[in-house]
Amino acid sequence: MNIYKGLNEITKYIDDNLDEKIDYEVFTKILGVNLYTVQRLFTMIAGLSLSEYIRKRRLSSAGYDLYEGKEKIIDIAIKYQYDNATSFSRAFEKFHGIKPSKVNTDSKLKNFPRIIFDENIKQTSELSYEIINMEELNLYGVGFQTSNEDIGKSAPIFFKQTQDKYYDKYGEIVYGMITYDIAREESQKYYCMFDKEIKEFEHIVIPKSKWLRFRINSQNPKEIQDISHKFYKEFVPSMKYNLKEIPELEYYHDEITDFLVAIY
Repeated sequence: MNIYKGLNEITKYIDDNLDEKIDYEVFTKILGVNLYTVQRLFTMIAGLSLSEYIRKRRLSSAGYDLYEGKEKIIDIAIKYQYDNATSFSRAFEKFHGIKPSKVNTDSKLKNFPRIIFDENIKQTSELSYEIINMEELNLYGVGFQTSNEDIGKSAPIFFKQTQDKYYDKYGEIVYGMITYDIAREESQKYYCMFDKEIKEFEHIVIPKSKWLRFRINSQNPKEIQDISHKFYKEFVPSMKYNLKEIPELEYYHDEITDFLVAIY
């Protein structure tokens, strides 16, 4: 299937079910991959997570309903899957900049339209990779909370600060690691990791797995990020693998970087 056609089926399904519970399993059937892969793919191509997209479409539609003035606030809240009027009111005001109770025919509201992807996009660039098997890794390191929007700028800064702080004591940072919060559909933490036991650091076990390895002849942050973006926007849409819920790794060695993504 054309991946962009599949994504358009997903956004149409969402629009057809804004006032119903969204069944995420429908997305996996449309694209033929697991939910984790669907979520990562949508986030990287659309620029926001599925849950955020659904939230914004519902609040946009709720604004129109309130503007029409035919339904009570509590009924609209329930219609768009909010547990109560309070949580709906809080989300509505954050999105539209006005309380639901203040909406009238003179109010200025935001509209977040359905995303429609260009189905004619063709990816012609090549991206070389290997499939490798790796034994369990025991890594030790420090990390910080981040997000999809911030990680591109904040991760290189954190890496340099960590390297400067601990180099004399522990040597070179061996791995960079990104964890992903499946519930929030967000990049959760970026870590700088060492492959030796350091008691003051967090210990994280990376299980034995099969990995896609993309070799970058550099340790330049921009070049690493370019490969990461290329992977999600060009490689994932046409690949035959499912992504595993294991953190992405960047392995720094011999003046090169291995960008590693777990699959099955």
